[in-house]
Amino acid sequence: MHPKALLDAATELVRRVLLLDHPADTVVSRFFREHRALGPRERATLAETAYAVLRRKPLYEHLARAGSGSRERRLAILGFHAPRDFLKQALSEPEKAWLDACDAVPPAELAPEYRHNLPSWLVAPLRAQVGDEFDTLAAALLEPAPLDLRVNTLKEKRAAAQAELAQAAIKAIETPYSPWGLRIDGKPALQKLDAFTRGAVEVQDEGSQLLALLLDARRGEMVADFCAGAGGKTLAIGATMRNTGRLYAFDVSAHRLDALKPRLARSGLSNVHPVAIAHERDERVKRLKGKMDRVLVDAPCSGLGTLRRNPDLKWRQQPKDVAELQARQLAILTSAARLVKPGGRLVYATCSVLPDENEAIAAAFGAEHADFEPLNVAELLQALKLPDAAALCTTDAAQPGQYLRLWPHRHGTDGFFAAAWQRKG
Repeated sequence: MHPKALLDAATELVRRVLLLDHPADTVVSRFFREHRALGPRERATLAETAYAVLRRKPLYEHLARAGSGSRERRLAILGFHAPRDFLKQALSEPEKAWLDACDAVPPAELAPEYRHNLPSWLVAPLRAQVGDEFDTLAAALLEPAPLDLRVNTLKEKRAAAQAELAQAAIKAIETPYSPWGLRIDGKPALQKLDAFTRGAVEVQDEGSQLLALLLDARRGEMVADFCAGAGGKTLAIGATMRNTGRLYAFDVSAHRLDALKPRLARSGLSNVHPVAIAHERDERVKRLKGKMDRVLVDAPCSGLGTLRRNPDLKWRQQPKDVAELQARQLAILTSAARLVKPGGRLVYATCSVLPDENEAIAAAFGAEHADFEPLNVAELLQALKLPDAAALCTTDAAQPGQYLRLWPHRHGTDGFFAAAWQRKG
């Protein structure tokens, strides 16, 4: 495609994602369905341009004030994911001069809000948690996430999967914490690989893999993934159970559970039972009261730990949304806890970096449920022989290692939180 036509397409896609009325990945997918003639490279350029604009929206809007043409075109030029000499074939002389001036601005001279590119309401809670690491965290959140795979240990060993990927000219390194993980740079067409189609590997962030590991589901147990979604953690849990016992995948969205079906077919698991429920108090949930050995509650949350993948969330979420989520999170956790039998384990998790959705919910649940004893997550992970387990957890002086707390800049994962309890017998 000619540079001018590609820039025009990027401008239109940027216009659509900046409406912020739907998740960016949904908008991009719809755009590609409407423009089926686009090739893989063109699609990659357009998608990365849109995501670059979402990542650095405050900076680009600041720089765009000095340019000409439509706002969306100026933003698309600044975020255009291609060499500058290619892009400049689509620009007028004034646009070239303006772009050169923008590129020449030293980052150190930019105001803080144009360096971190975060909404003002999110800055304070992040600074309060990471202190002097804030700039490093902010920089990490502006970078695209690597591609992590989970090796399905029912079908393959990690070293064998790594060697198979190498044969396909895909370099994969072992993830530092998860014993099942491989990390890939770039975005190869995994769907065409035999390792993927036969279910030997699945796409899953290392942090998400650690949540399944923390649940520590065993052979023959009764287990529930209470907010299963498309089932990434469900599949990992099923593999740890060695395809035995019974694993319920609950979700209020039948559509999300439908996305689990092809993944389940590839995985070789037969112990997973997807169940669409109306709400957390559904009768199908009540019938299982006190019968579960393990329950994972990966609660609906703001998703602000996934900004490397979903940069639109920082502009689509507001403090009032977080406040509304808190009530849902506690209600779901409370309902799911009823399923746990005496001696059983309950894990609450989010992919949020906000204490309001994490430590605050764990504290509120603990205050209301004396029959659940909190477990020290660092000790659980150490027992599972995870390397440097304490570094994955909170470091409060009063309760060191009490919660899992993963950060993109420290651990190379998405931002995750987890708390664990055991029901008293």
